[in-house]
Amino acid sequence: MLTVALDIVTTAALLFIISSGLLIVFGVMKIINFAHAAFVTVGAYATLVGARLGLPWILVLPLAFVTGAICGALTEAIIVRWLYRRPLDAILATWGLGIVIGQIVTLIFGREVQFVQAPITGTVDLLGVDYSAYRIVMIGAAVIVALVFTTLLNGTRLGLSTRAVIMNEMLAQGLGVDSSRVRLITFAIGSGLAALSGALITPLSSVDPNMGLPWLISAFMLVMVSGGSLMTLAVSSLMLGGLQVIVSTFVNPILGGLTIAICAAIVLRIRPEGFARA
Repeated sequence: MLTVALDIVTTAALLFIISSGLLIVFGVMKIINFAHAAFVTVGAYATLVGARLGLPWILVLPLAFVTGAICGALTEAIIVRWLYRRPLDAILATWGLGIVIGQIVTLIFGREVQFVQAPITGTVDLLGVDYSAYRIVMIGAAVIVALVFTTLLNGTRLGLSTRAVIMNEMLAQGLGVDSSRVRLITFAIGSGLAALSGALITPLSSVDPNMGLPWLISAFMLVMVSGGSLMTLAVSSLMLGGLQVIVSTFVNPILGGLTIAICAAIVLRIRPEGFARA
């Protein structure tokens, strides 16, 4: 049972890291970035390139983040900026962009499955249970992401401007906030976080042009039930991710893969605002 409990916590940490970038874009722009999966894949391939160049992981992770942030900034400036008042078109445009990015990755790296060695190997003895040391590190990574997010939103001028845009964009503009700049930076950060999550999950998964897609639906549903709150996203990741692990372990892995989508749909049917006001 301890192994299952650790699987629940580490899976929740992975889901939180992957969903956080999607959350910040949704919170500010009120659109869902369906290119999120492609940015996860971009981060994974940036990690693959860094590993092949022999770079240490302390440089590989920033490389993945910066690569994703640059792709996100270009996406916002060229595509998304013109579609804020047309959210459905924005969804379709980002979905199409994700397909294009996947094809570009395929042209450059091929379709074959590739692997990256984890920076931390072996197991850790926890109360008599040997557990993956790298998955334990993922818990710390999720905590760091949460702390950086909180500090960014509550302790910086950018965070103050971001919260102002979230609450009332027209009033924020009247007070001198450049909402276009806030949106650009926010989209870049969200995309960078997606790429960073791709780098972090790479040692636990194979690297291929479509590796981000299985995570997209889970991240999307978690963001929906979180109601735009970072704290609620963490709780949602733990609750729904925990159910996914339990179903996968004791019932069927295929059903486990559907658990988050099904449970989130039920929650949204009962409470359209999700867990945010629970």
